[in-house]
Amino acid sequence: MQLSEQEIIRREKLEKLRDLGIEPFPAALFPVDHTSKKIKETYEEGKKVVISGRLMSRRIQGKASFAELQDSEGRIQVYFNRDEICTGEDKTKYNDVYKKLLDIGDFIGVEGTLFTTQVGEKTVMVNDFTLLSKTLRPLPLPKVDSEGNVYDEFNDPEQRYRMRYVDLVVNPKVKDVFVKRTKIMNTIRQFYNDMGFLEVETPILQPIPGGAAARPFMTHHNALNIPLYLRIANELYLKRLIVGGFDGVYEFAKDFRNEGMDRTHNPEFTVMEMYAAYKDYNWMMDTTEELLEKIAIELHGSSKVLLDGKKIDYKAPYKRIGILDAIKEHTGHDLYQKSEEEVREACKAMDIEVDETMGIGKMIDEIFGEKCEHLYVQPTFIIDYPVEMSPLTKKHRSKSGLTERFELIVNGKELANAYSELNDPIDQRERFEEQLKLSEKGDDEAMFIDQDFLRALEYGMPPTSGIGIGIDRLTMFMTDSHSIQDVLFFPQMKPERKKVAMTEEEKAVFNILKSHSPMDLNVLKEQSGLSNKKWDKTIKGLTKNKLAKVSKSNDGLFVEIAE
Repeated sequence: MQLSEQEIIRREKLEKLRDLGIEPFPAALFPVDHTSKKIKETYEEGKKVVISGRLMSRRIQGKASFAELQDSEGRIQVYFNRDEICTGEDKTKYNDVYKKLLDIGDFIGVEGTLFTTQVGEKTVMVNDFTLLSKTLRPLPLPKVDSEGNVYDEFNDPEQRYRMRYVDLVVNPKVKDVFVKRTKIMNTIRQFYNDMGFLEVETPILQPIPGGAAARPFMTHHNALNIPLYLRIANELYLKRLIVGGFDGVYEFAKDFRNEGMDRTHNPEFTVMEMYAAYKDYNWMMDTTEELLEKIAIELHGSSKVLLDGKKIDYKAPYKRIGILDAIKEHTGHDLYQKSEEEVREACKAMDIEVDETMGIGKMIDEIFGEKCEHLYVQPTFIIDYPVEMSPLTKKHRSKSGLTERFELIVNGKELANAYSELNDPIDQRERFEEQLKLSEKGDDEAMFIDQDFLRALEYGMPPTSGIGIGIDRLTMFMTDSHSIQDVLFFPQMKPERKKVAMTEEEKAVFNILKSHSPMDLNVLKEQSGLSNKKWDKTIKGLTKNKLAKVSKSNDGLFVEIAE
């Protein structure tokens, strides 16, 4: 392992600490009795406190030093005085351990007394300190010059997501998103618990990947010698519990879909699904409005939440419109009770790409997604989906060919999906068989037939309504986050590339590409400011090390960062 100069120096300090008889990674409990937040909220001049955290800054002035300690709840100023810490003749602990052998990022424990500085800052006078953990890598801390300009910020998205442990330390606002995520889940739990519903757990490894139309991850169970799938949804198991006699159940489930990744999709995601016996989708819409309004107020003190520069108001009631009515309103095409061929012709007329594997449901989904969805910014229930789009949904009680289903759209994106659940086992079997036909036509997202679920329905399921709410997306909406990676502690990433040493010219060109890729080769060359000879050497170096690639199109040569 090749170490940087800083890493070598820190390892040398590690050995010097041990030579002094100081264990850099002690095992003993440290008796913390205060946090930075508690000190500020319950401040008493002269009070004795014991705190711990990372050393985040120091201003050493001879035999005294002001520093900042960062714990789980913020930062607090601490004051080191040599004669206070080293009351005898031996000043090693301050002169050598504190001044020379500690580094920014080290965990220390402090026993001290509270006082207020001349400028009014609440501070801990250090009576004694203990090294709790030595850091062997320097933190990428931002620096601010005399004019207030910030340098060396840890803001590269890939590095932030890959090293979330560093991101949380040096970018304090990041933590707030995850605290709010937990508050969202706790609010949902309390809401359903107050309704008398039961939180449950259902299998993640499933013999049939049912409950949604999606491509699953597949694995193999050696002991049973059978294929298994990571669940794409927990719906069918929760319905089994309604069959079994529970009136209301919900689950926060990790689901997995072996599909594309972008700023709103991760292959592993969290969904909350809830099922209530003796209810329908009208009740579910009313309940969902109440829940989301409550979440917004719990997080922000208001039903209005800022998202992408827009104020989204979660106060009930929300607009409700049929999906076919929305398509007719925004495209002029009336697709109600149209044949598959008629819908395909409508897609072609609207320049929507379709193929022979797509049935009516998928084509209508494409039309709505391309022509309508983005137009619904404020919370809107899109209701009454065609039967072909809803294999698990009860047929509409008054509109032929439609089902009692809704999707909640916020800021042009789906946030929730809900039904009056199909509880007719004969109808359900026919719907599954239709899905099987789609699978045979080449639709790799069509649902499997779950024979055990059909058997459960044959034992009888009462009228039921169910809903799924994506927790990751809900957190994005409630925290004004623009990427799903921002609300996942550890999002899925491509394998980390080995670092390639670049010349200064290569770094400069690569940085231009990072902000604008792909880029016309001639434009990139011009922006680089390199001579012809240096340009040729630089672009060859980047392509040879697979950091960039050059491609040809009708518009010329383009350079982009290599995937």
